[in-house]
Amino acid sequence: MGNKIRLTTAQALIKFLNQQYISVDGKETPFVEGIFTVFGHGNVLGIGQALEQDAGHLKIFQGKNEQGMAHAAIAYSKEKLRQKIYAVSSSSGPGSANLVTAAGTALANNIPILLLPADTFATRQPDPVLQQVEQEYSAAVTTNDALKPVSRYWDRVTRPEQLMSSLIRAFEVLTDPAQGGPATVCICQDTEGEAYDYEEAFFQKRVHYMDRREPSERELEAAAELIRSSKKPLILVGGGAKYSEARDELIAFSEAYDIPLVETQAGKSTVEYTFANNLGGMGITGTLAANKAAREADLIIGIGTRYTDFATSSKTAFDFDRTRFLNINVSRMQTYKLDAVSVVADAKRALIALHNRLEGYRSEFGSSIATLKEEWNAERARLAEVTFNRDNFVPEIKNHFDQQTLNEYADALQTELPQTNALIAINDAVDKDSIVVSAAGSLPGDLQRLWNPEAPNTYHLEYGYSCMGYEVSGALGIKLAHPEREVYSMVGDGSFLMLHSELITAIQYKQKINIMLFDNSGFGCINNLQMDHGGGTFFCEFRNTDHQILNIDYAKIAEAYGAKVYRANTVEEIKAAVADAKQHDGCTLIDMKVLPKTMSDGYDSWWHVGVAEVSEKESIRKAHAHKEKMLENSKSY
Repeated sequence: MGNKIRLTTAQALIKFLNQQYISVDGKETPFVEGIFTVFGHGNVLGIGQALEQDAGHLKIFQGKNEQGMAHAAIAYSKEKLRQKIYAVSSSSGPGSANLVTAAGTALANNIPILLLPADTFATRQPDPVLQQVEQEYSAAVTTNDALKPVSRYWDRVTRPEQLMSSLIRAFEVLTDPAQGGPATVCICQDTEGEAYDYEEAFFQKRVHYMDRREPSERELEAAAELIRSSKKPLILVGGGAKYSEARDELIAFSEAYDIPLVETQAGKSTVEYTFANNLGGMGITGTLAANKAAREADLIIGIGTRYTDFATSSKTAFDFDRTRFLNINVSRMQTYKLDAVSVVADAKRALIALHNRLEGYRSEFGSSIATLKEEWNAERARLAEVTFNRDNFVPEIKNHFDQQTLNEYADALQTELPQTNALIAINDAVDKDSIVVSAAGSLPGDLQRLWNPEAPNTYHLEYGYSCMGYEVSGALGIKLAHPEREVYSMVGDGSFLMLHSELITAIQYKQKINIMLFDNSGFGCINNLQMDHGGGTFFCEFRNTDHQILNIDYAKIAEAYGAKVYRANTVEEIKAAVADAKQHDGCTLIDMKVLPKTMSDGYDSWWHVGVAEVSEKESIRKAHAHKEKMLENSKSY
C-alpha cells in the first residue's frame, strides 16, 4: 500500500477535481474549470470548508438560484464542446430539488455536468433534519432521489471511502461522448465532514482520453453503397457534428458531391449560413428551403442527430415510401432510429473515411440548391419589412386575433414593431463573431429560420428540453467560455419572468451579457398553439382582472440590478441600442415591445400535439381530424 493522506470527504472531493484532465486529439487540458454554488444547510460546512481551505485551480462562482447556476454550467460545457465542465454544489432539500430541472436539461442535450447535491445524515441520528422529506415506505428516500431519472449516473455517498469509486465512475460517464450527460453524486452532510486516510495515488493526475471512434470497414461499405445508389441525398447536421468539430469535413463532403446541408437546432452554425449549400434549419422551425429539400430527398444522412419531433416534423418531413436513412453517431442507440443503416463512429472520422470512397459521385440536386436558397432568402427579406397597419394587418402566423385585438396590443404596449423585423435587425447589427442564445417560446422558431450565422459555432439553442429560463443563465455560461465575445440572450417576457437570477451573478462578477427582451405580454408561443388548434385565447395572455393587457417596464428591473438599459420599439432604435451597448463594458438589457402574432410561421411542416377528440367547438373537431389525416403519412418508429 502507498502513502496515505488524511482528508475529509469534501476535501478529498476538491483535491480529486483538481487532478482531472481530458485529452482530445493529443491536446491535454484540465477538465473541471470550477464550481458554481449556493451554500446552505448541508454543503457550507463540508464542501464550503474544503473550498475555503484549498480550492486549487477551481474558479468559484456564487450563484443566485441552483437551477440558474446549473444552466450556466451546462451552457459553458456546451460551448466548450463538452470538453470542459463546471461542477455545481447545492444544499440539501430545496436546493437539491432546484437542480432537477437543470439535470433534465443536461440529460436531454447530452451535456456533461457534475452535480453535487448535499444529502441528509448518513447516521440518521438527528432525523428528520431541517429540509428533510419523510416517506413512510422508506427512510432511505431523500429529495435527491428525484434526480435519478434525470441523471446519466447517480450515486449516494454515505461513507468517506465510497467517494473514490463513485467519482471514478462519474468521470467515466462525464468524459464519454456517447453517454455525455449529468453525473450526480449526493454526499450526506455528515459524511462531507468525516475524515479518512485516502491513498495519495487517488489524487494523482488522471487523464481521460476522448478518443475518436473510427467506423468499421463493414459500416463504410454499407454507407458508401447507400449514398451511391441515391439520387438526392440530404445531410442533416446535428449537435454531434458540432461537438466533433466536423465543419471542414462537412463543407468538403457537401461541395464534392453536391449534397445540400440542413440543420437541427443543436447543429445550426456548425457550418455558417454563408456556405452556398447550407439551406438552414429543417422541420417545424425550419426554412422552406430545407423542408422542400427534405421532401425531395431519397436519402437522409443524419450526422449526430437524435431526430427529435421538431427536426422531423413529427416524422412527417420525409416520403417514407422512397426515402432511406443513414445515421452516423457515437451513440449506437441513435443510429438505429428510422430503420437506418447504422454507422457508430465519430462524425469527423466517418466523413473523412466516406469521402475517399465516393469519387465520381454527384447528387441530382444540382442548381436546385441555389434556387431553393434564393427563394428562402427572398422570404426572409420580406419578413424583415413587415409593417403594421391598424386597418388591415395580416399577421405572420395566423389571423387568430382580430384587428381590434391587435390594435389593443399596439396601444397597450405602445408599439407597432413586428417580432420578425426586430430579430433580423439584431442579426444585422451585432458583430459576426457574437454568440446568440435562446431556449423557449416563439424565438427558437424565428431564430432557426431567420438568424443567419456568418461565423461557425455562434448559435446556441437549448432545444432538447426547451427550458424556459435557460436564456439568461446560459448567456453567463457562454460568456465564461468566450470572455472575448459579445453574448446576446434572446428571451421572451415569459421566459424572463421564469428565471433571470443569474443576471445578478453576471453583473457581480463583471461578465458582460446582453439581454434582448421581446415583450408581447404573454406566453405567445403557447397562445399560438391553442388557437392554431381550434381553441380560444385562454390564460396565455398577460391581462389583469379587468382584462387589461399588462405593460411591464422590464428595463427598470435590470436597471435596479445594475445593468445599462435601453427601450427600443423600432428597428432604428434597436440598431442604435445595439451599437451603444457594444461600447459599454457591463451587462445590458434592451426592452423591446413586439406585437403578438408577428413571428414567422411554419413552412411545409406539421407538429403532432394532443388535440381533444371530443369538443363542442367545430374548430377543435376539425383540428383533430387534420391530426388523424397527417398521422396516416407518418412513421411511428
